Amino acid sequence: MKRMTRYLSFWMLLSAVWLTSTAIMARELPDFTQLVQEAAPGVVNISTSRTIERPDPLQGFGGQEIPEIFRHFFGDRLPAPPGGAPGPGRSEERQSLGSGFIISEDGYILTNAHVVHEADEILVRLNDRRELPAELVGADVRTDVALLKVEAEDLPTLTMGDSDTLEVGEWVAAIGSPFGFDSSVTAGIVSAINRTLPRDAYVPFIQTDVAINPGNSGGPLFNLDGEVVGINSQIFTRSGGFMGLSFAIPLNVAMEVADQLREDGRVSRGWLGVMIQPVSRDLAESFGMESPRGALIADLDPEGPAAQGGLQAGDVILEVAGEEVDRSSTLPRLIGRTTPGTEVEMLVLRDGEERQESVTVGDWPEGEGMMASAQEGPGHQARLGLAVSDLEPAEREQLGIEHGVRVREVNPQGAAAKAGIQPGDVLVSLDNRAVETPEQLAELATSLPTDRAIPVRLYREGRSLFVALRLAED
Repeated sequence: MKRMTRYLSFWMLLSAVWLTSTAIMARELPDFTQLVQEAAPGVVNISTSRTIERPDPLQGFGGQEIPEIFRHFFGDRLPAPPGGAPGPGRSEERQSLGSGFIISEDGYILTNAHVVHEADEILVRLNDRRELPAELVGADVRTDVALLKVEAEDLPTLTMGDSDTLEVGEWVAAIGSPFGFDSSVTAGIVSAINRTLPRDAYVPFIQTDVAINPGNSGGPLFNLDGEVVGINSQIFTRSGGFMGLSFAIPLNVAMEVADQLREDGRVSRGWLGVMIQPVSRDLAESFGMESPRGALIADLDPEGPAAQGGLQAGDVILEVAGEEVDRSSTLPRLIGRTTPGTEVEMLVLRDGEERQESVTVGDWPEGEGMMASAQEGPGHQARLGLAVSDLEPAEREQLGIEHGVRVREVNPQGAAAKAGIQPGDVLVSLDNRAVETPEQLAELATSLPTDRAIPVRLYREGRSLFVALRLAED
């Protein structure tokens, strides 16, 4: 009897411990109920429509094609017309769906630029089921931010937070209209900050594991205090649905854009007129750097601010106005948020020595581009593992370069191939020395060291880049 009482007491104690630990764990998990109650009225559903006069017959699947990797998600709703895809001369109405949130009582709303792209009509549906037509105040494609305006007063607004204070591992929540289901709430944590995505150099994205699907685009991302810290913008997917990787535009970036759109209807963005690339470990060694960092200038617009300020191809920008450029993707963000016309001090590495340069940041031009072409001729550099030919004066003028030789062939087993040099490249400089002719290149090649990586500047497909070449022992 005593033994049974002892066992019973033990199991009662164990149950009490289990219930207590469960209660403690439940208390440690975030509760989003109050956040949703207070924030949901400020989140809106955005629907757009536009008329397409001569659609591509191949688009008969309702606009639901989903790219393999990164995509903006419109949540398109385009039914196929009766009888199949519309033929030439017919028109169709394409609709898309997204989310947004109210930032002022008099009707200003933030969303993604891609949600309202080329829309003929924009309709905003509020949480109280009111539907209001919206005017596009302005949109900035590079940050994917758009500002809308509806005619209304005393609208419910959201509290704006400080996205710069976000930390990895912090709980966050999203409210939006995935697949048209209004006021849907999902939650997760911040997976990473300052994430760079392809073709989005100006946005230091917030990466989360919050479930985001078509229709969430443009909706707010909240911290646990119920403050907006981002705009849900993109997902990474191979299936077309959520796969645990979603990306939000930091609110601080979005509000800077929104303020400019509200004041001027456009965004002024700082511009240097440089083409940059990352500094690899081999390139860092070739430049005499202890570790890879900074942004390597591969090419410059001769009329751009950087060239006018004295910067050169081959310079590594280490700091801008006292802020470290830890990687190449940091530079566009620092320059992009600099007011055009501002003179900034830059710390650059040139010929193994650090130096200060003053550059007056310009305004981003409407467009820029460069061209390239190909020619062949004799010339073999066995030590480098490539064959080159002269560039005609007209060809140099067309390419916008003063010197260089055309790479005609590359030995697959040679040093050039291992460095990534390809046939068709123009070899502009070798070990920071200009290359004028095949004969001069051969002379330079004989004196190259084998105990370190050597920087090689190339011109390829309309752009300039550096690679690090390492020669084998003779």
